[in-house]
Amino acid sequence: MTVDDHRIKRIVVVGGGSAGWMAAAVLSTYVGQGTSVRVVESEEIGIVGVGEASVPHLKSFNADLLGIGEADFVVHTRGTFKLGIQFRDWGRIGDRYMHGFGRIGQGIGPLPFHQFWLKLFLAGRARDIGGYSLQTAAAPLNRFMPGPEDAPPGSPMADLAYAYHFDAGLYARFLRTLSERRGAVRSEGKVVDVVLRGTDGFVEALQLESGERVEGDLFIDCSGFRGLLIEQALQTGYIDWTHWLPCDRAIAVPCESAGELTPYTRATARTAGWQWRIPLQHRTGNGYVYSSAHISDDEAAATLLANLDGRALADPRPLRFTTGMRRRFWNRNVVALGLASGFMEPLESTSIYLVQSGLQRLLALFPDRDFDPLLAERYNRDTTFEYERIRDFLVLHYHATERDDSPFWNHCRAMAVPAPLQEALDLFRADGRYLRLGEDFFALPSWVQVMLGQRVLPRGYHPIVDQMPDDRLLQHVERVRQAIATCVEAMPSHQRFIDEHCKATIE
Repeated sequence: MTVDDHRIKRIVVVGGGSAGWMAAAVLSTYVGQGTSVRVVESEEIGIVGVGEASVPHLKSFNADLLGIGEADFVVHTRGTFKLGIQFRDWGRIGDRYMHGFGRIGQGIGPLPFHQFWLKLFLAGRARDIGGYSLQTAAAPLNRFMPGPEDAPPGSPMADLAYAYHFDAGLYARFLRTLSERRGAVRSEGKVVDVVLRGTDGFVEALQLESGERVEGDLFIDCSGFRGLLIEQALQTGYIDWTHWLPCDRAIAVPCESAGELTPYTRATARTAGWQWRIPLQHRTGNGYVYSSAHISDDEAAATLLANLDGRALADPRPLRFTTGMRRRFWNRNVVALGLASGFMEPLESTSIYLVQSGLQRLLALFPDRDFDPLLAERYNRDTTFEYERIRDFLVLHYHATERDDSPFWNHCRAMAVPAPLQEALDLFRADGRYLRLGEDFFALPSWVQVMLGQRVLPRGYHPIVDQMPDDRLLQHVERVRQAIATCVEAMPSHQRFIDEHCKATIE
């Protein structure tokens, strides 16, 4: 018997959309010859995608993993660029801050920059933290450009982190074309039954409405909230986080673009949740994520429609969800991705990243037909850690508030939070320290910006800072601010950059 006899020969992806076609694109590119990749999806079922905002990791997914050129991607998805997220009314009504991607300032020795800034800020000698991050300074001014390849090390323009806004439906279509060019095959049809193997309960085949039987060795469940394989067939179970993240519904609607294209997502806190705004080249995506225990569906729809930039282009579309995750993401021969794996509300744009991360983890732990259980155990352990750390970061936004204007915010402010988050808050309130937990997805700059933005102000600063003379400290912090301001001044407008480099043809 040869090694090849044990190789996965047939991969079946259930469901299309962004998750399904991301999976098909990656697997058809890397699994190798002799293995088929088949996507089963139904036009009747459709997809949830209503427009997406991403994190910077999508850049490497497209370019490094799939060989997709940036301009090609932006044109085909009618996308725009994203330097971060602007949060409005979260700490208090009237507050506004940016969670910008990338680093803050320039650290010295073992200490991050914000510790040096903090000593001056507490003494009234430094400006808001936003002036010391290129993305945070540039975004509100609608400036954007990628960092030049010849930017010197240490320059604010070196390795400039940014992400994208894009049309999820167009991205799925773009990836479908790429996947089919690389050998993936699409089948139209509804799954009416899932056949389990009697010996071990593994998925053996899908029965389609047409009567066709689709057999496979490895199944990727991208069937959305219903979890057709991972939950309905394998009854994996679900961990509910509604007690920490109480929003359970969303209503989405696109509207006409108005004004300049902003290089950031906007998240505005409302009385029972928050509203997103995602600018694309051909329209603006909008949605209200809310708690049904605190506002009716009709009231939520009215709030959303009253706060659009331009004329609505469709009827509001309702979504229901339970924030949480599957008890296992890889169960037997099924790996769940996207909404089938769990739901992390789109507050920090992590949904597409979690698909990407899951696929990269699957490639690293790719099984043969023996399905060594250690591979699934490691996949599930690492994915659980990632979900829980992202969960804690999302909970931070709701809990760290001084709003007392509605029952929803009173609940969020007073609720007990996960122990790792409480420890992070306690450490930061003391002297601005944030100690990253392992491979926590959100790094120190993200936690610092959100905590400060939502009025979690440290009482002191790291004691090592006092080793630097005050005049040197002031010079260093001011030099960073001036360097950021100079770079921002040199950047073109976001609209101008798109017009010159990746403007889509809008029919």
